[in-house]
Amino acid sequence: MRTRKLILIVCAIVLPLAVVCNFPPTATAADDKAVRDADAEWSKAAASKDVDKTVAFYADDAIVMPPNAERATTKEAIRKVWKDLLTDAQVSWKATKVEVAKSGDIGFISGTYEVTMNDIVTGKPVKDRGKYLEVWEKHADGSWKCAADIWNSDIPAAPASSASEKK
Repeated sequence: MRTRKLILIVCAIVLPLAVVCNFPPTATAADDKAVRDADAEWSKAAASKDVDKTVAFYADDAIVMPPNAERATTKEAIRKVWKDLLTDAQVSWKATKVEVAKSGDIGFISGTYEVTMNDIVTGKPVKDRGKYLEVWEKHADGSWKCAADIWNSDIPAAPASSASEKK
């Protein structure tokens, strides 16, 4: 009888500890802040037209999906996207929502961006604004890197001219 009580007491203490210790770490407010801060620093790097620093925020296996262009899946392709964009444009963005998964190893950011560039035909400045979505991964060293990045304009595309209108 005494042994049975001892087993019950041990089980009542050890089992909950075993369960709690077996759960993965959970995301913290510090994770949310780290991702938000990384995104803000990234925007500053792009605003300063620093291509190398801008590209450094991506994970090695990142995918970038810019508007009206093919997706970029290599560092070289991602570098070209940013070099082309930063050569002729002023870019900035701001996070409006940051969320890190309970696991603490992945998160996402959505927000708004603004771009000012010279029109190809007129040479006059043209402004664009839109939204973006990023997926971030926490790496073994504790750093956060963007694994997926997509953005698109809020400004409607100009209607295409039909062939019959050109005649």
